[in-house]
Formats: sequence, C-alpha cells, structure tokens
Amino acid sequence: MKIEKIETWLVAQWMTVRVTCEDGTYGVGEGNFWSYAEASQAIAHRIADDLRCADPRDVDRIWNSVYRKYSFRSPALTAAMSAIDMALWDIKGKRLQAPVWDLLGGKYRDSVRAMVLLGAYGPYGPLDGPDGFARAARAAKADGYTSLKMTPFPKDWGLKGYADLIRENTKIVEAVREEVGWEFDIGIEIHRNMSPSEGVVFAQQIEPFLPYFYEDPIAPDSVLSMGDVGRQVRLPLAAGERNNTIWEFREYCQQPGMAFLKPDIGLAGGFTHCKKIAAMAEGFHIRIAPHHFLGPITTMALTHIATATPNWDVNEFAPEQGTFKEKIVTHIAEVKDGYFIPPDRPGLGTDIVVEEMERQERVIGSGETARRPDGSIALR
Repeated sequence: MKIEKIETWLVAQWMTVRVTCEDGTYGVGEGNFWSYAEASQAIAHRIADDLRCADPRDVDRIWNSVYRKYSFRSPALTAAMSAIDMALWDIKGKRLQAPVWDLLGGKYRDSVRAMVLLGAYGPYGPLDGPDGFARAARAAKADGYTSLKMTPFPKDWGLKGYADLIRENTKIVEAVREEVGWEFDIGIEIHRNMSPSEGVVFAQQIEPFLPYFYEDPIAPDSVLSMGDVGRQVRLPLAAGERNNTIWEFREYCQQPGMAFLKPDIGLAGGFTHCKKIAAMAEGFHIRIAPHHFLGPITTMALTHIATATPNWDVNEFAPEQGTFKEKIVTHIAEVKDGYFIPPDRPGLGTDIVVEEMERQERVIGSGETARRPDGSIALR
C-alpha cells in the first residue's frame, strides 16, 4: 500500500485533507493553523510530492522526513503535517479494522470529559458582564456538562483601567462559581488580555473561587516569562495552544506552576507528535487539556487520543450538534451526559461529505481588534 495523492479543502477556519492510497483506501484529517490556513494548504500540496509512493504505515518516518527536510519550520508546516498524520492513522485503523484509540494502546478510560467553551464558538452566549456569563454557565450545566472554559472579560475590556478591569473580571468569575456550585470545574483563560503583573494580581483575586486552571496569563512569546508568572501565582497554570513541537513543550514542563499542557492536535503534529508530548508531560505529573474549537474531525481525533492516554484530562470544544459541522462529516463525536463516547468504527470513525464542505465559505474572522483609549492594541 502506497500513498497516491493528497487533496485539501479550506472549510470555515481550517483545512481538511484526504490522503488516498493506490488501492483506494483513504483517510481524513484537519490542520488548525486557522488564521492562515491557505499557507498550510500550500505546504500540504508541496508535501504531497515528497510523500507520493511512501508507505502510509510509517507514520514516524514520514513525520520526521517532512519536518527535518528543510531548516525552516512554522505552525503552517506542522498544521499541514498534523492533518496528514491524522489521515495516516485513519488509514491504519481502516486497514487493521480497529479504531485509532485501540492502535494507541487501548482504552485507559471509557469516556472523555467534555469542557464546553462559553462564548462565540458555541450556543452558550452572548456573554456580557457577570449576569451574561452566569446565564451561559447555567445553560451548560443544564445540558449535562460538568466543566467549562471561559475568558472572563467584559466586551469593552480594552478600554478599562487597571483596577476596574480586575474588579470586573473578578465579579464574572464569582458570578459563574455561584451559579454552577462547587461540583463543577471552571477553566479560566486570560487570552493574553493582561500584562504579566495584571495577570498575577487577577490570579490572587480569584483564588477563592478555585479555578481548574489559569490559561495563558501572558502571551506565548517566552516560556521563561511564563515561569516568572508561575512563581508568583498559586493557581494551576495551563499553556501551549499556540506551540507546536515537543521541544517547546519540554520547556513548559520545566516551569513552576505548570499543571496542564494544551497542544492542539491539528497544529502540534497530529497523533504521532501529540502522544509524545503527552508521554513527556506524564513524566512531570502534568495533565493534558488540549486546545480545540474548530472542526469535527479534530474533535473525533481528540476523543481517540484522550481515550488511550493516561494523563489526558478534559477535551474542550464548541458543541457541534445542530451546526454546519454536523453536515460536513458522516459522524460527529458523540457526547452523552457531558462526556465524549469513543467510537468503535475503524479508523477515526468519520468521513467527509465533500459536497457539504464545498458549500462552506472560508471564514477568517476579524482577528484581535481591541484597542486602549490611546489607540494602541490592547493585547499585552
């Protein structure tokens, strides 16, 4: 069995791929370099020339051959590799008539806890002030979820002064905790909306509400700077959604306070690389709570790897049922009582519906546009 061709589609905010072998067997995957998916698409077609006639079983050799071929690397490259790697594991599962979780070591758990995202990417919004966040959290709990993740900032956060912003954000966290109670976990994402000093003070204010983790208190520009924050806060830190190799994640593992790594399987190398990131983190007693808000194939892939990985913890996601994502694949990941149910179908257990994908427009989004009163960009 040899690889014959690689096809790509830009769907909404991500890239979908299909890798087909000479005998007609194929697999599907997604690349999550979402803001610049066109770059990953160009790389995927370039990679296709190198992979034609390669044996799809040799996932590690293929991964390293692509990554090491040239000295310049980027998230655009690893996103393309991630999508292709997912497809290769899908092919492997189909060839062996086994779900991918079985190939990754079998079930470590019978289901995977879902951490629903509040806000624009799901039905639990719009969010506006403490009452809006509490209302969304109430809806998530009523739907059976036992955890959520939120960025507890008012809409006009960029215009607020230091003390006002921290007080308003703290009120939001307090309102959500009061709404959902203590048998419910709340992940807090700062999303680079604060300077390191602001993030430290905010962390101190919300300690009484026991956040499950405190994600990206500073921009992922410096691993060492994240360690400086970790020395000053007493909340479990989470980081890594924009990182894409084991070498970056290794440095995070060595920083104080790091409790969760957040690799995106559509950016950080697919199954082949993310299982290495997870194994490395396990040696530091660090759990995995991956980044994800994009396509349904990635959601399914995360269900598989989480099922088979000891230190995997929760899978964040934007609910897909009733959205266009349900139309572009044959199966979305099943969620029951707030948990993902591992599929028993061979491979990933889903396929693409090309006609439906081609109906979806490419949506890039407006990006980060918040500004301070002086006109400068609000992101720290």
